[in-house]
Amino acid sequence: MRIERQANHVKDYDIIVVGGGVAGVAAAVSAKRMGKSVLLIEKTIGLGGLATAGLINLFVPLCNGRGIQIIKGMAEELLKLAVKYGYDTIPEQWKNGEPGNGEKNRYITRFSAPIFTLALTEFVTNAGVELLFDTVVTEPVMENHICQGLVVENKTGCEYYGAKMVVDASGDADVLFRAGVPTVDGKNYHTYLTMGADLDSCYAAYESKDISKLYGYKYKGGCAALNGANQPEGKPTRVGATVKDITEYVIENHLECLNHIKEQDRMTRTIVTLPTMPQFREIRHIDGDYTLKTEDAYKHFDDSVAAICDFERRDYLYEVPYRTMVKTGFPNLITAGRTAAADGYAWDVLRVIPPAILTGQAAGVACAMAIDAQSDICKINVTKLQQILEVQKVMIHFDDKLVPQREQEDTDAHVEGHF
Repeated sequence: MRIERQANHVKDYDIIVVGGGVAGVAAAVSAKRMGKSVLLIEKTIGLGGLATAGLINLFVPLCNGRGIQIIKGMAEELLKLAVKYGYDTIPEQWKNGEPGNGEKNRYITRFSAPIFTLALTEFVTNAGVELLFDTVVTEPVMENHICQGLVVENKTGCEYYGAKMVVDASGDADVLFRAGVPTVDGKNYHTYLTMGADLDSCYAAYESKDISKLYGYKYKGGCAALNGANQPEGKPTRVGATVKDITEYVIENHLECLNHIKEQDRMTRTIVTLPTMPQFREIRHIDGDYTLKTEDAYKHFDDSVAAICDFERRDYLYEVPYRTMVKTGFPNLITAGRTAAADGYAWDVLRVIPPAILTGQAAGVACAMAIDAQSDICKINVTKLQQILEVQKVMIHFDDKLVPQREQEDTDAHVEGHF
């Protein structure tokens, strides 16, 4: 059955960013700072994506585990925003800048997900970015592999917004996939985390005068870890790219979580909040012009847009090629965040909050440059892009002096509570 609908052509923009997670926020604000008209479309009613609605309220390390900060730029700007109005867990050694001297405590923090959501709304609107909440992108309108604009559905009805450039920061590459851009499916383990509190945690928060101790991941559904540990035997991983996958995942985990707490004293504990989006990490990514691989650690790339660190292991450094965000043949589509092209463990390294923000920052600047140069997004002057990002305090290439001459005895710096 084919259903045709009339879409109301509302407005045209220089750049439309799809997805209001941290990557999308970074792309939208960085593009606006470059003087472009920008629309940010978010399907929920809050910004932050997995970091907020997904309750993954953890800025993983911005440093190499030896006291040297690697990730800066908008990633650090948003880290500071995340704790500006709420609590932080930044180690004392990092409170006053880079400690150096081989400091093993890492530049990392948890934050209040709801407060960060509110702060992101202020951040985006103060920048002059236009926002559409509660709006789902249903179809990119393509002509000769060029995206003319996006059809959306919301309370108003079926609408159309035109764009010169489109950033897919949806987290699942839906726009790219529907536009015909080649994509690669991921896999997701059985994980479901909620925020809960009990009388003991209330007492700990009161005694310490530290509200961050009030709640945490106390009550769970699926308990699989990042590497698949604790995955129930025989349970397949999920891609998370179909409504069937998502619905089954939610039902299973709601019931498992409820069963976990049924035997507990109901007057001594509560679930403070549930995730309002699936906690899938790896749904799809672009089949980009380059795919970042685990063996690319310590490798320099001429088209790097950011140096990043490994949140699990000290010392390990990567550079993110611009080519991981684009696909030749699609002149005005680019992606950012966890849909950039990476394989295996390198996808884990690239998809977490700080690198996602940096790819968003690069995407926003790249779109503005492409418009100014009337250029294919895949053919922009990457050297100029790097120069702009460096002015914005992004480290483009890591210093080779930071590469260990031999494998360190203490390479394992696992981030407690990260899944």
